Amino acid sequence: MAGIALILLLLSGIIWWAGYRVLPTVDGSVTAEIRQPGSIVRDERGIPTIQAANIEDALFLQGYATAQDRMFQMDAIRRKAAGELSEVTGPGALELDLDSRRLRMRQIAETHSRMMPAADRALLAAYARGVNHFLRIHRGKAAMEFGLLGYDPKPWTVTDTVLAGLEMYRSLTTTWKHDVQKQTMLAGGLKDKVEQLFPLRTGREIQPGSNAWAVAGMHTATGKALVSNDPHLGWTMPSTWHAVRIQAADLQVAGVALPGVPGVIVGHNRNIAWGVTNLGFDVQDLYQEKVDLQRLRYEYQGQVLPLVVDRDLIQIRGERPRNFDVASTQHGPLIELQGGQALALRWMAAETGAFQFPFIELNRAANWEQFRAALKRFPGPGQNFVYADREGNIGYQATGRLPIRKGALGDTPVVGWTGENEWVGVIPFEELPSIYNPPSGYIVTANQNPFPADYKYPVHGDFSATYRAEQIRALLSARPKVAAADMAAVQTDVYSAFSHFIARQLVKAYEAKGKAAEFPDLAGSIGQLKAWDGQMERGKAAPMIAVLAFQKIRAAVGDKASTGRGTLYTDQYAPVVIENLLRARPKGWFEDWDRMLLQQLTAAIEEGRTLQGSMPDGWDYGEYNAVTIPNPVVSRVPGIGEWLGYFNVGPIGMAGSSTTVKQTTKNIGPSMRFTADLSDWEQSRLDLTIGESGHLLSPHYKDQWERYWSGGSTVFAFEKAEQKHVLKVVPVQ
Repeated sequence: MAGIALILLLLSGIIWWAGYRVLPTVDGSVTAEIRQPGSIVRDERGIPTIQAANIEDALFLQGYATAQDRMFQMDAIRRKAAGELSEVTGPGALELDLDSRRLRMRQIAETHSRMMPAADRALLAAYARGVNHFLRIHRGKAAMEFGLLGYDPKPWTVTDTVLAGLEMYRSLTTTWKHDVQKQTMLAGGLKDKVEQLFPLRTGREIQPGSNAWAVAGMHTATGKALVSNDPHLGWTMPSTWHAVRIQAADLQVAGVALPGVPGVIVGHNRNIAWGVTNLGFDVQDLYQEKVDLQRLRYEYQGQVLPLVVDRDLIQIRGERPRNFDVASTQHGPLIELQGGQALALRWMAAETGAFQFPFIELNRAANWEQFRAALKRFPGPGQNFVYADREGNIGYQATGRLPIRKGALGDTPVVGWTGENEWVGVIPFEELPSIYNPPSGYIVTANQNPFPADYKYPVHGDFSATYRAEQIRALLSARPKVAAADMAAVQTDVYSAFSHFIARQLVKAYEAKGKAAEFPDLAGSIGQLKAWDGQMERGKAAPMIAVLAFQKIRAAVGDKASTGRGTLYTDQYAPVVIENLLRARPKGWFEDWDRMLLQQLTAAIEEGRTLQGSMPDGWDYGEYNAVTIPNPVVSRVPGIGEWLGYFNVGPIGMAGSSTTVKQTTKNIGPSMRFTADLSDWEQSRLDLTIGESGHLLSPHYKDQWERYWSGGSTVFAFEKAEQKHVLKVVPVQ
């Protein structure tokens, strides 16, 4: 018994030392290098309200508060962007590092940080000073993950903030791998059919995206506007966003920030509210370069030019450093070799002078004109911004530096440098799509194409199908008057028009002459699909049947275009392509489309039986669509990580799909849910996925998950937030 007691005592000591001891101080007072006294006030969910006398002090305190909650996440983001994860985690992260090094992310960030406007740099520097003040006074008390990995975080820099922004930019604009996928299918495939599977990206297409909408007062219960936003991003632990309120002399704003980046990205101030979705305009092109890697040169327009080579060294924990060289042409780095041809990537994020930081200006905007003036400086990634103000106006503005392409568009790498295939500038801000007070009283963006058919510049992009946008409009217009509390029901809607279409196509095929007799074993599954209402809900079998069938149909179509490569066709645009093919049923694809559909349904049922048993009646779509969000460090601790499930989320069944308003898959989902109520800011709503804190033993580590998962909606007070903890910050004397 004494031995057991000793073991428990030792375990308690370890937990206290590694977990509780490193929790941030949220009450009392600290001194800091600020000009006037300030405070960090936290509410019942641990969300900080920054109170300061001026903007620089406010951003200092925001940096401090964010580091309190998310320092390990911030460090991981900058390391991932810079290609420096292997230095602390070992060779398992090497491929991630190589991807970042190929793109020269650190070099891009360093260039941007040097060349950005001085006023923008001063804002980022104030934030960095706050982060570093936290690191100095908490030396030796870093978050548990640092202890497990055995290193301390380096000081934060302006370049690190740019890296954090670049990481989000990369996640929202990487299209070159899509282009390479198409080239693989073209090799030995049927060109006309492959081109149909990868249509020019100007219209009805699918991607991981987001929803945002503004509703004018004519449609609301209060007579004032509403703005809602739920960006769809990859699942992360902790949450992608850090909620914050900032109250300074000339800055009163609330919403969500990116850890490592000052200000509020989505939110509201006293006068306006805004939300964002990814625009999807393509800002990457691949170029086939004729290179001589032995002599480090390439040909361009009849000239022989030297390759620029960046010599790099990757530090790898537990192994010897690895040399890594990146060769670049005038278009960008060589990132892929295909059939003896080197592919160079041009990316708008790498263009010189492309980085400015307008978010504090945006956070202070009081009207549409000031809002657009701030967005004019927004460098990217290209975004759709929705807007509303207290005067009753609503608006939409496309943003970002979008290239004007002189030559032909397409996903095939450009060849043959005639001078007609280059970028020749960026689309002027004044000519980007913009809407102000539409007669309908609704503005809905769900990543669909906002560019008119007669737009003066070539349009090419990852634009979503209109499935989500149409459903949002239908749900909003079905309500006589909309209230802020209603918006969670729209954000969590799981009707899939596409999956419902697939189900009806399968039923129609089965009911065609002679098909029921040919496929007698499908009667039960067809019955479920026929009775199904298209809701991608947990506990139902029909959604799982429809999804599995679509996957088999997609592979069969892909195999027709490129024999033996059908399973490679997992493109995010496939739902629209498949729908169009099934509606038109063109010749040259399948002799009998109905038989093909039922053959693939048969294969889908067989796969389902291997996943969830022989009786489809008992299948559960939620179990099939289950999400696991692991702690990125604890879950990988050898021997014990699998036993520390408390620090993970899931596996847990999820409703929704890639084509529902609540766009939810194993890989992506709504990264937060926000609604601004312009009749009363105190009734606005905000829910993160997991929790505000990244500390494993914090009460706010994952206290928001249950409400988020169940579709709840939490009031996000503005000036009347509960003051549960108060940390006073006093200037150094």
